[in-house]
Amino acid sequence: MSTVIQPQSRSVEEYLESELLAGVKHEYLAGQVLAMGGASDRHGLIVTSLSALLLPHARSKGCQLFSSDMKVRIDHQGDSWFYYPDLVLSCDPSDRESPHYRRNPCLLVEVLSPSTEHIDSREKLLAYRLIPRLREYLMLRQDHAQADLYQRGEDGRWQHLRVANADDVLRLSCLDAQLSLQDIYADLPEAFAAS
Repeated sequence: MSTVIQPQSRSVEEYLESELLAGVKHEYLAGQVLAMGGASDRHGLIVTSLSALLLPHARSKGCQLFSSDMKVRIDHQGDSWFYYPDLVLSCDPSDRESPHYRRNPCLLVEVLSPSTEHIDSREKLLAYRLIPRLREYLMLRQDHAQADLYQRGEDGRWQHLRVANADDVLRLSCLDAQLSLQDIYADLPEAFAAS
């Protein structure tokens, strides 16, 4: 999804209040408000497929899974950021202070598009790693089948795994689940021809 910078600077409270009335979603970066653009059909198919695969696991673990409309709040060194990941998995029952955002998700997912790839793979990767209880950040390409999974180890260090073959399996520790790339891209068989 593309973003356009809005010139005004707002407080967190002003942003949250205005977002309730907005017809377009906005991300918030330390006072700057960015409007978000729409997504492609490929983007939607990948998000829907992954959501359908994860939902039974999330329910069995007592987790909440949100698709595209739940904000993640990051507070660091006096600044706040709010992002709308494509999928948010929250497994911490105490992380429900607001009906509009989560602070401590276990898993975040972004489906990359040409207009957001740079932001998702750099800015958001760095920002999301500031979330103390985040264990996994998954980025999925929409132009071809490829997953980049960042996982925080028991020692707090991040590991990166890239998979791109149909029979490759992603092991998501948040849900103790295994998903094949073939299942994630089931509605886009042509994604494997482009790999």
